[in-house]
Amino acid sequence: MPEVTFYVLNSESIYDRYLFACKLIEKAYNSGKFCYVLLDSIEQCQRLDDMLWTFRAGSFIPHQLFTGVVPEITKQVLIGTANAPELWKNVVFNLSSHMPQEWQQMQRVLEILDNNEMTKAAGRERYRSYKQAGIEIVTHKIASV
Repeated sequence: MPEVTFYVLNSESIYDRYLFACKLIEKAYNSGKFCYVLLDSIEQCQRLDDMLWTFRAGSFIPHQLFTGVVPEITKQVLIGTANAPELWKNVVFNLSSHMPQEWQQMQRVLEILDNNEMTKAAGRERYRSYKQAGIEIVTHKIASV
């Protein structure tokens, strides 16, 4: 079973949510983890893709949008709306409104929520589902990004 961590931001800003995700993705990448970032739409994927290039001067995180074709270069972050490919199931950042498919096969799932009521309601449902499956969940409340 995976390790599940919820990060709950004090801010309602989608920008702050993506900025926080960029910082965690950078930390994971720098520790040798090539993760998958799950979002709800191609527009959201493009926005996060753009932010990963610009969120911090000097930062470099190899990444690409996942379109269903597994890339030849595996040492990178993938961003998409589909199920994570096999090599990227170790660490999944969930910024979507639903549970990742095949979440039981992942090592870590990081759920990043902002203070928006719709985001929190969907997060609560996922929290309950993880708990019902017997997962111990760690929650971090983030005051500022």
